Amino acid sequence: MFERPQDQTTVQEWAILRKLRLWIAALAVACLVAGIGIGAMLSGQPTVAQNEAQIARAPEALSASFAEIARRVEPAVVNIETMTAAPETAAKDDAEIDPQASNPLLDMFRRQARRPSRGVGSGFIVSPKGYILTNEHVIEGATRITVGLQSGEKYRGKIVGIDEETDVAVIKIEASQDLPTVTLGDSNSAEVGDWVLAMGSPFGLDQTVTAGIISKKERETPYFTSFQRFLQTDAAINRGNSGGPLVNMRGEVIGVNSQIATSTGDYNGIGFALPANEANFVYRQLVSQGKVSRGFLGITLDSVKDEFARVYGLPEAKGAIVMDVTQTKDGQLTPAAKAGIQSNDIIVEFNGQSVAHAQDLIQKVASSPVGQSVALTYLRDVDGKLEKNTANVVLGERPPPQVIPITEEPSGKRKESDTKGDAKGNGPQLGITLAEITQQLVAEKHLTGVRGLYVKTVDPNGLAADVRLAGGQPALSEGDVITRINRVQVTTLADFQRVLNGLKPGDPIVLNVSTYRREVDRVAQRILQFTYQ
Repeated sequence: MFERPQDQTTVQEWAILRKLRLWIAALAVACLVAGIGIGAMLSGQPTVAQNEAQIARAPEALSASFAEIARRVEPAVVNIETMTAAPETAAKDDAEIDPQASNPLLDMFRRQARRPSRGVGSGFIVSPKGYILTNEHVIEGATRITVGLQSGEKYRGKIVGIDEETDVAVIKIEASQDLPTVTLGDSNSAEVGDWVLAMGSPFGLDQTVTAGIISKKERETPYFTSFQRFLQTDAAINRGNSGGPLVNMRGEVIGVNSQIATSTGDYNGIGFALPANEANFVYRQLVSQGKVSRGFLGITLDSVKDEFARVYGLPEAKGAIVMDVTQTKDGQLTPAAKAGIQSNDIIVEFNGQSVAHAQDLIQKVASSPVGQSVALTYLRDVDGKLEKNTANVVLGERPPPQVIPITEEPSGKRKESDTKGDAKGNGPQLGITLAEITQQLVAEKHLTGVRGLYVKTVDPNGLAADVRLAGGQPALSEGDVITRINRVQVTTLADFQRVLNGLKPGDPIVLNVSTYRREVDRVAQRILQFTYQ
């Protein structure tokens, strides 16, 4: 018998194993490729179909959301109709001229028929007991208020309280049963781009719903107050929508529709709603005490901007600048004045909380209880260095708002005294003409104790004319006095020109300005911040 050698058998077996491995590997690769292809074909079509279905259903889902929100909120949205008695036109002046004017027959013909003025607006119920939030301007001067519900019921409305600072009013109706209400949401959580619904009675068409998005937060308008930083929306808001709710996609009210930007009086795509957080603050106080009490320091403020931060060497543009320390109507010191706060101080902390800007400080103070002692941390410029100080201030109560014109000096022909003084050398760079203050200017312009340079003219094409206040008015006007430029006190034209000569394009400019305010018979302070170009 022949036997195979052991080593030869091993070599042949290994050769066969290698060939098998190659075939198995090739088969595995082929299966894998085929599986991927088949899987792609099988999974691809349903995936595309699913995306298309989702896209097709998206508008339906959004529409369903809108419908659900409207269904939940509309029962608490009310239509408000007002009636304001027109003043009777009497012929009193005619009677003083014509003796026959007192004749009853002639007087009857002379009188105009009394035609009451009617108005429409909106509101929403925030308490089952019948408390309703709306705008103050909706019910202003009304002698009769009629509130209509979705159910068709009508009630006589009674004013609980108003707040002119926010244009918010609370009215109440008496119903025999609890009423449907809305939920006030957190307006601070709203984001630009969020979907919102505006509800109300445009042109008296009650239970109207429009949709849009939040276009901007903390928007200021030409007629805003310190407590009106609006939510801007492109949801259609028209006359009659005032006082209605702006609702988020959770069905929560995040704003009170208050104003529109328009060139025609009707919808132009830009509407403004007072944030619900501010409206809720006002509502709670009006219901509990019939008025709104806000903390008060007695100062006017401006925000630290980049130019101010660079001039004063601050690490970042944060803080509130004290432009002026005011007085009460009877000449008493305000809380800030009692605590030693001065113009040009920079308040950086309120009760240990950082102050971001002027509006931040105003909100912190206003939301604090009257009579509370608070700690202010501020920086003061002493010999070119900023010293950090702390003052304890007992907050007073904010007085009612006053309507004060921004520009006090009337335009017109200048007197001879206005042209005295050498004004050359200060106009080309900023577009202003200055003059050193004379005794005659002090007497005629009520500038006793003011040291600086008198603003004779402001070139409308100059750099200074481009600087505007929040309401759009020019920040610098004829009759103002510039007291400091970039921390340097100026009393002569040479002082002012010396600072200007050291500036180059892109450098910051900070002007301290004094203005005589005729309506309060005192000199007020303000600060201008801009960039030299």
